[in-house]
Amino acid sequence: MNIVILSRNPALYSTQSLIYAARKRGHFVRVIDHMKCDLVMEASNLAINYEGERIRDVDAIIPRIGSSATSYGAAVIRQFELLGVYTATSTEALLRSRDKRSAMQYLAAQNIPIPKSVITNDIFSVKKVVEEFNSIPLIVKLLDSTQGLGVILAETKASAESILEAFIKLKQKVILQEYIAESKGADVRVFVVDNKVVAKMVRQAQPGEFRSNLHRGASAMVAKLSPEEEHIALAASKELGLKVAGVDLLRSKRGPLILEVNASPGLEGIEGTTGIDIAGKIIEMIQRNAG
Repeated sequence: MNIVILSRNPALYSTQSLIYAARKRGHFVRVIDHMKCDLVMEASNLAINYEGERIRDVDAIIPRIGSSATSYGAAVIRQFELLGVYTATSTEALLRSRDKRSAMQYLAAQNIPIPKSVITNDIFSVKKVVEEFNSIPLIVKLLDSTQGLGVILAETKASAESILEAFIKLKQKVILQEYIAESKGADVRVFVVDNKVVAKMVRQAQPGEFRSNLHRGASAMVAKLSPEEEHIALAASKELGLKVAGVDLLRSKRGPLILEVNASPGLEGIEGTTGIDIAGKIIEMIQRNAG
C-alpha cells in the first residue's frame, strides 16, 4: 500500500516508528507536512498538491496533527477523505476530541465517568462556579493545554477565583475541575487501536508535582487494567469516534474517571515502557480496513 503520514517533523519518534512499521510490512510510506498542503477545489475536481506536486494514488493516511495545527490539519484530512482515502483518524473524530469542552460534553452525556467539570465565559459567574465544588484544591486548566502546560492547582477557593478571573480577562478558554487527591499524582494511559486496548501504563508524577506528564519528568511502568477501566477507555474512544487514541484515566474512590482522550498520542513513552510495537498495530489496522 501507499501510505502517507501527516506530520510536521519526520524526525519525531512517533513518526519514525510508524515509518519503520510500515516499511517492515512491505508498504511504501511518505511523510508530508500537512501545513504545506494546497487544497484544490472545483466542481467534481478535488486535489491535493504538496511542494508543487499533485498527490496521487494514496491508499491510507495516518494523521499526526498537533494542537496548534488542528484547523488546517482537519481540512487536509477531510480533503483526503473526500477523495476516498482511508484515514486512521477521521476529521470529525479529530475535531470532536481536540476540543476538550466538546469532548467532555459528549462523554458526560453518555454516562462515561469524568471528574466534575465546570466551564464559564462570564467573569461575574466565577464565584458561583467555584461554589459548585465541595472540596479543595481545584484544577484550573486551559482548554488547549498540552503536556501539562496551562494546568494549575488552586489550593483555595479564593485562588481558584483569581486564576479564573485572570484567564477570562485574557480571553482564554478554561475549565475548572475537581482534584482527585487519591490518585496521588498518577494516571493511567490506555492506548486503543481499532477498538482494542493494545497497551497501558501508569505514569507517576515526581514528588511535589501533581502533573503526571512524562515531559515533566514523571516515571512510567506497565499497568494492569480492571475490566471497568478497560470498558470506559474503549467507550470513551468509541464515543469520540477515534480508531487510534490515548485515553488518560484517573483512579478515584468512586472508580475510574476519564481525564482526557488524545487523538494524536505519542508512541515513545508507551512503546518504551511496555515494549509493545504499537506503530505496528496501527499499520495492521490500516491493512485490515483500507482499500
